[in-house]
Amino acid sequence: MKVDVLLGLQWGDEGKGKVVDVLTPKYDVIARFQGGPNAGHTLEFEGQKYVLRSIPSGIFQGNKLNIIGNGVVLAPDLFMDEAKELEKSGHQLKQRLHISKKAHLIMPTHRLLDAANEAAKGKNKVGTTGKGIGPTYTDKTSRNGLRVGDILDNFQQKYAEHKARHEQMLKALNYTDYDITEVEKKWMEGIEYLRQFQLVDSEHEVNRLLKEGKSVLCEGAQGTMLDIDFGSYPFVTSSNTICAGACIGLGIGPNKIGDVFGIIKAYCTRVGAGPFPTELFDETGKKIRDLGHEYGAVTGRERRCGWIDLVALRYAIMVSGVTKLIMMKSDVLDAFPVIKACTAYQLSDGSVTRDFPFDINEGITPVYQELRGWNTDLTHVTDKSQFPKELNDYIQFLEKELETPIVIVSVGPDRHQTIEM
Repeated sequence: MKVDVLLGLQWGDEGKGKVVDVLTPKYDVIARFQGGPNAGHTLEFEGQKYVLRSIPSGIFQGNKLNIIGNGVVLAPDLFMDEAKELEKSGHQLKQRLHISKKAHLIMPTHRLLDAANEAAKGKNKVGTTGKGIGPTYTDKTSRNGLRVGDILDNFQQKYAEHKARHEQMLKALNYTDYDITEVEKKWMEGIEYLRQFQLVDSEHEVNRLLKEGKSVLCEGAQGTMLDIDFGSYPFVTSSNTICAGACIGLGIGPNKIGDVFGIIKAYCTRVGAGPFPTELFDETGKKIRDLGHEYGAVTGRERRCGWIDLVALRYAIMVSGVTKLIMMKSDVLDAFPVIKACTAYQLSDGSVTRDFPFDINEGITPVYQELRGWNTDLTHVTDKSQFPKELNDYIQFLEKELETPIVIVSVGPDRHQTIEM
């Protein structure tokens, strides 16, 4: 058996949570491989809305096994809140959710370091969510991290040593006006709650499940253009969001990868600071935001909105070996008479390129192709045979430009508003 991988191909917020929920019935295991509670996956069904931050989106489907892999960074207090909220709504987690011992812990002082680092950057700040993600991954790569497995042995001493080190760093940054007493108390409650779950060597577990013939879907967080290596650096996240991250974040070999599903919106959004070539600053951008309810699932921040960027998408498809595309939020463009797609970039020297360049921070002008809008309410569509001609034309245009088939089109937030092609 091989694992299939599901990725966001833009700057995150593409609708991965809903797609995982829709695809889950076809799989035995759903595994999250990177990111932390800065990533919110929103799911809506049966009249209820759920936001998942660290727990895989397959948790709502039957008795599927869900795994939080070693590439994830976990905040015990936030995880506890999220898990208890799900338990209140009737979802049993203790037996169905396994957590890697090698996943790193986000400490309260990591959040302080996040704030201190952003403050020190002034106008050049990245625009993080303040959840402590970056400092946790920094500790991991500098070999100073605290892991889930550490809570099983001599934990208090380990925690105290890490905290003291962080306090010295905060002092050096002149960031000393804080009190984490209450936060720390709740964080320790989260540690005790975490002990109630099955803490596993997830790399052994995933590979054993594959040998047993189980089907596995790997769920990524954020989007390709936020990848620490291939994204719009330095305005990126702190982990590898591309397909290779699934191998690293779960301990599976590249030869175990099957289909790679790439999730895209029919347009494009971005949260936080950083370059965004197709961003719209006019009424059209505002209309897309309002119709798409484009606000961060975790932070509530307004998302920046723009037309679809095919230069960035071709790049994202290439670096992850995407085999199938899934287009979300097609219904948001229902009322636009003209839809634009960026097919190339004009650079500051006047040249035009279809390749994603080293730096897109300035001097990029998008080259657009215009297409006719469909001016049809898609939210009631139940089969692809009901698609208006203009939507079919848009889909065929994207497939030709991206050289990858679109296999699912979403026409609304509910799990049932999902059309297979």
